[in-house]
Amino acid sequence: MKQALPLPPEVVQQVAEYFSLLSEPMRLRLLHLLRDEEKCVQELVEATQTSQANVSKHLKVMWQAGILSRRSEGTCAYYRVEDQMIFDLCNRVCDRLATRLEQQARNFRVLNSNRQA
Repeated sequence: MKQALPLPPEVVQQVAEYFSLLSEPMRLRLLHLLRDEEKCVQELVEATQTSQANVSKHLKVMWQAGILSRRSEGTCAYYRVEDQMIFDLCNRVCDRLATRLEQQARNFRVLNSNRQA
């Protein structure tokens, strides 16, 4: 069997940082809102019902990571998803979680039917 080559610590750190971007629920909410079209910060504030500072903080993190792009129009900042691959990753995780939940539900149904018998 072929042994895997060790990963340089810098690579491991960059991968961990990329995944950590998705570990924040607010960022996932913002990505979902930006899935189909760009939105200005105020639209995102209203949709998330949180502060402008909080929304801007998370948008900045994703913009710096290259996931989002930003453009200004007058006094408004508009964001859109630049890296569509992020949705492929999210869909794979959601599909995996759905499969796991379906299996758990089947196990509970079996357990419940055994109790009633």
